[in-house]
Amino acid sequence: MNLAIRGIEADLGAANADTFYDDLHPRLKADFAMANPPFNLSNWGAEALKDDVRWTYGLPPTGNANFAWLQHIASHLNPSGGRAGVVLANGSLSSQTGGEGEIRRKMVEADLVECVVSLPSQLFYSTQIPASLWFLARKKKRPGTTLFIDARNMGTMVTRNSKQLTDAEIAKLGETYEAYAAGTLEDVKGYVATVETAQIAAQDYILTPGRYVGVEEREADAEPFEDKMARLTAELSELFAKSRELETTIKKNLGTLGFEL
Repeated sequence: MNLAIRGIEADLGAANADTFYDDLHPRLKADFAMANPPFNLSNWGAEALKDDVRWTYGLPPTGNANFAWLQHIASHLNPSGGRAGVVLANGSLSSQTGGEGEIRRKMVEADLVECVVSLPSQLFYSTQIPASLWFLARKKKRPGTTLFIDARNMGTMVTRNSKQLTDAEIAKLGETYEAYAAGTLEDVKGYVATVETAQIAAQDYILTPGRYVGVEEREADAEPFEDKMARLTAELSELFAKSRELETTIKKNLGTLGFEL
């Protein structure tokens, strides 16, 4: 339906079908794949697919299809260098339930995960669930490492409830990856880090970028502590005085209406 309403021609196979139950392209090996599958899909049919050849890194849990999507897509990547970009809920980066942590570990150890990006909130009209980008690669540009990008502070509000990445921000993300691939990228606190697999193992194979990029460095506060406390307590005292004055006024006005506090 998504393709049809946009007038995009595509080879869906002989008929519309369930991706998991009836893979209409079983021998397809793609150079590139992009996907925005349903987040945290439950009851996707794991019980009937226990022995499926696509589950190279482990049987996905019955209650969540996130790692079924990732393994389905990975199974269709060209072994000589296929690459994929997948949008998933942030829970996929750290969940340990239903064996997901073990599947994630095996994917990392297989050197399949090339890059992970934490996205800003409010990018989707249909859900407020925080999302991330997984980039998989059969032959990584820099084997033994993974690129982590924290883009949560990017984006501009375009409506009261939705945000959008600017062209400049999208270009920055692309340039960041290109620098990583070329081996010229330097880590930036709070934004990007190139991490070796051993470091990921030390974090129990959790792939949340914030764990690796750290916190953005801020300029040191030049105001002496004693001066700051004196200023803040004076401001607080003034606010308390205004609060008491406002309380007195409210009680007086209520009294004129016949209400007493």
